[in-house]
Amino acid sequence: MFRAITVVILVACAPSAASADWLIMPFFGTAFAGETTFLDLDRGAGQTKVTFGASVALLSDGLLGLEADVGHSFQFFQGDKVGPLDRLVLSSRVTTLSGDLIVAAPLALTRESLRPYLVGGLGLLQARAADKIRVLPIEKDLLGLTVGGGAIGMITPFTGVRFDLRHIKAVSGDRGLSTREGNSRLSFWRASVALALRY
Repeated sequence: MFRAITVVILVACAPSAASADWLIMPFFGTAFAGETTFLDLDRGAGQTKVTFGASVALLSDGLLGLEADVGHSFQFFQGDKVGPLDRLVLSSRVTTLSGDLIVAAPLALTRESLRPYLVGGLGLLQARAADKIRVLPIEKDLLGLTVGGGAIGMITPFTGVRFDLRHIKAVSGDRGLSTREGNSRLSFWRASVALALRY
């Protein structure tokens, strides 16, 4: 009997295991401040582009979480300031797929208000572009590095919103037109707003 009571007391006093939530977050935003050493015929990489995608995260009520993120920016290398007859790039896109680590403020501090976080990880950065002359297409599959941060806030027990800013940069492959070490093969910033669905 004494042993049974001791076990019950120890179990009752032991800290409960940290819980975790699955979050599904479709997002919409912009890609901006792009830089590349690849042949950018229309000089479109530095212009603001529409981007969309989705993230799936397993976020604990403590510090850590994991995320899978996919994003797509279309017309990435097509210049908005180029006339239809002068445009050399017919189609283009940049797609990213990454696995990330999330470090977030503990839920005990933020409760259901905005919960700030940092995010970083590695994945695939795929760049594609087709041009009129059909001689200098961009077909690159690169290792991409993602770093950034944002905040998640729940409006109801099952729905919320996420504000996110991250920098995505290629860290593998050739340097295109440049051989200088300081030049990035391809990089850009992504700002987005997402609907957060708690599962």
